[in-house]
Amino acid sequence: MARILIGVTGGIAAYKAVELVRVATKAGHAVRVVQTPASLAFVGQATFAGVTGAPVLVDELEPDPARGAFPGDPAPDHAPISHLELVRNCDAYVVAPATANTLAKLAGGHADGLVTSAALACRAPLVVAPAMNDAMWDHPATVANVAALTARGVTVVAPETGSLASKGEWGTGRLADPLDIFATVLRAIADRSGARPAPPPVAEDLAGLTVLVTAGGTREPIDAVRYVGNRSSGRMGVALAQEALRRGAEVVLIAANLAVEPPPGARTVAVETAAELEAAARAEFAGCDVLLMAAAVADFAPADPAAGKLKKEGRDGLTIELAPTVDVLAALAAERRAGQTLVGFAAEHGDGALAHARGKLERKGLDAVVLNDVSRPGIGFDAPENEVTFVTDHDEVAVPRGPKGVVASAILDEVQSIRSHVSEVSS
Repeated sequence: MARILIGVTGGIAAYKAVELVRVATKAGHAVRVVQTPASLAFVGQATFAGVTGAPVLVDELEPDPARGAFPGDPAPDHAPISHLELVRNCDAYVVAPATANTLAKLAGGHADGLVTSAALACRAPLVVAPAMNDAMWDHPATVANVAALTARGVTVVAPETGSLASKGEWGTGRLADPLDIFATVLRAIADRSGARPAPPPVAEDLAGLTVLVTAGGTREPIDAVRYVGNRSSGRMGVALAQEALRRGAEVVLIAANLAVEPPPGARTVAVETAAELEAAARAEFAGCDVLLMAAAVADFAPADPAAGKLKKEGRDGLTIELAPTVDVLAALAAERRAGQTLVGFAAEHGDGALAHARGKLERKGLDAVVLNDVSRPGIGFDAPENEVTFVTDHDEVAVPRGPKGVVASAILDEVQSIRSHVSEVSS
């Protein structure tokens, strides 16, 4: 369990900070919140206090009923200075949203309020997630402030591109997805604690290779409005694509209804159904060196989807006949050429998970299967963390729970191990 301090500043995206707090507490971490006075215009103290179960502070001189303790920890027998005690006890401090004004204050070392004073006193990892209008984000002053913070070791979670607060406006400045912010915070804590070595800034061990990644979940139409789908967000596949890019690979991402943005630098092919994913995968497969089949592809689809919208009126119920879809991974494996590495993903639930993964490995003729037991809380579908087992015909490597970016790195390490072994045998 980590102790995470969250600073909320006065932007419209402050409401998303509630989701960040909810995600962190649901994952079992202890959270405290501090706010700027301006943020109260968007979200009140009672909201954050209700989610965290702890007092929320706004003013530096305001007494802290918990005396700087995080939920689950005993309060000290004295009344310490709140902003100093909170950052002394935290494992990471994240400011989300961080307005343009807050970025300027942090870059200048200002300490004119509880949120900025805490940042200046913080020796734990500091993460900032900016949110503002695109004109403010692109302004040279903001660019310089972000660069200054980054140079000091502050982790900046870049804003996303999309609809902005003002009606009809579109651009870069949206607060990053709370799940992505949370994953970044966990990664910063892991790096600081030595739970894993920090990756090198640039790794080229996949240079010259083409990595084909499928991500997300297919949607099989029932009619023009409804569909049969699954809970996959595509986060694991996107994390794999990002890591492959970082390692120098050319990446093709087949994206099925992603809940997150595909990584810049990947050639992305958007699909919706299992049939569309099959067609795209077949078109790209011959040119790839590594296939990472992380998408959740429907095993069955409505046999006769309606062209229009099925009406409820006049019906006592609705029976849908499902027909099996093509086993895309098995079909690709049957066409593999020498030198290709094929990795499947198996989302299993509870008892027998490993046996099912091994069956998939052998039945489909794969090099490895990444087993994800989705019965465990807080990992798997639409979560920032994962915990998997990398299964080959001769080994099982447990990848411990961590942010999906960290898990992706471990998976690609194992893929490289397979490829190196094959290369040594061939030579």
